[in-house]
Formats: sequence, C-alpha cells, structure tokens
Amino acid sequence: MTETAAVRPVHLPPGQRYRLYLDESGDHVFRHTNDERHRYLCLLGCWFRGDAYHDFHSQLEAFKQKHIPHSPDEPVVLHREDIMNRRGPFWRLRDDKVRTAFDQGLVELVTRTSFTVVAVVIDKAVLRTKYPTPSHPYHLALGFMLQRYCGYLNHVSRHGDVMAESRGRKEDRLLSNSYEWVYSHGAWRMPATAFQQALTTGQLKVKPKSANIAGLQLADMLAHPVRSMVLSYYKHRREGFPPFATQMLAAIKGKYNRHLYSGNAEGYGFVLFPK
Repeated sequence: MTETAAVRPVHLPPGQRYRLYLDESGDHVFRHTNDERHRYLCLLGCWFRGDAYHDFHSQLEAFKQKHIPHSPDEPVVLHREDIMNRRGPFWRLRDDKVRTAFDQGLVELVTRTSFTVVAVVIDKAVLRTKYPTPSHPYHLALGFMLQRYCGYLNHVSRHGDVMAESRGRKEDRLLSNSYEWVYSHGAWRMPATAFQQALTTGQLKVKPKSANIAGLQLADMLAHPVRSMVLSYYKHRREGFPPFATQMLAAIKGKYNRHLYSGNAEGYGFVLFPK
C-alpha cells in the first residue's frame, strides 16, 4: 500500500504527538565481526510525547548553560565521546568537582524526564552465520524499532514521526531507505497499514548534530551504555560498567518499553537478534 492510499493519522495538537529519536552504537558493516567493537550494531530509540519533550528541551538547555556556560549563538551539543575525552567546550570537566556536578545533574534530569527507551542490538557475526543472505542490519534494527514504536502509538491512539542524527550521506540514505521500506511494506508480521496508521509521514527526518536537538543528544548519551547492558544481559559481555554508566542505566531502568500485561522489558524495551 502506498502512502497516499494509507489511512492518514488524525490531526492532533503538538503536545499529544510523539517523536522517536534515534542514535546508534557500533557500525552496520560486516567487517571485523570477531571484534566486539564491530560485531554489534545497537540502534537506540527514545520516544517522547510532545508536551514532555518541550519540558525536557528547556531543562536540558538550562542544565548545559549552568554547567558549561556558553553563548546561545554557539550552543553546546552533548556528545558522549567529547564528554568522555573532555574535548571542545567540555574541557571544564577536567576539574573533578565540575565533572561530578555535571554527571549528577545530568542523571537527575534524565531520571525525572518522561520518555520511553527501546534498544535493538544486531549480532552481525551470528546473523551472517545463520542466514546465507542476511538482511541489512539497519533494515532489521529499524524494523524491530518501528514495530515497537508504532505498536505503542496504535495502542494509545496517537501518532508520531521519527528523527535520526545524520551520520554521512551513505549511512543516512541506508537508514532512510530502511524506514521507507518498513513504512511501505511492513515488517515482522506487522502489516504496512499498522505503520502507516501510526506514523505521520513516510519519510525519516534526519538532522545534523549541530542542530542541537535535545532528543538526539539524549539518544547519543544512552546508546553505548544501553548496548553494553543488553550484551551483559545476554552474557555476551563480562566487564563491569564505569560509575557514570551505572548511574545512567539506573536512571532509565523504569523507562524501557514493556509488555502491557507482564511488564517484561526483554523483547519489548530491548532486543538482541539473532539470539
């Protein structure tokens, strides 16, 4: 079914619309899959209702201005690697007291913010072993992700769209193609009409890091620790977690998407494929 033939979502006030923000940890190529750093692709999604997102955006900007003072004309954009390495405007975090206050403030902000988390981890090594011609990891990950997001939207009779951070022309096109395929053809026994009923557009929104999108910054901060959590849960990883990752994982423990009746997060809030 084409987009024009689909049942279009009913117009809702901005505060009742949803948006899913995506980021990833790992890469999508089938190279060096014997190395954990390259074996797994994690697609991390955070979805917000519009009114909750408006509050989060305002509070995140206030948090950044408090801990990393800057001109509004040159906004500070949270990026995990820059923060970890104290690069760019995050040089202030070389001071232990500043870093402690920054970490504590960010954990507190995430704890009190209302959003839902889904993580899809693709094990490319097992995927290539089990399937002679495996689907593209992006297609698999986004199919699982949209299935859960649209399932929720249809359950609560709401609608939304999806935004990802730009990764480069090739990567952006691959992810956009995967989105358009799922929207047009459906995925994993979920028909296209279920996606078209939930989503307000057949196009993925892609924004650069410089756009200072609060939801994309949150997804960036969570993608790596949640990927590690999923791998630990399935015993694919044995190392412990750094203190800040431990705090952040505790802050979002109750925010994973869950089964409506059992409350299980496995398979709903986080997925490993193939097992």
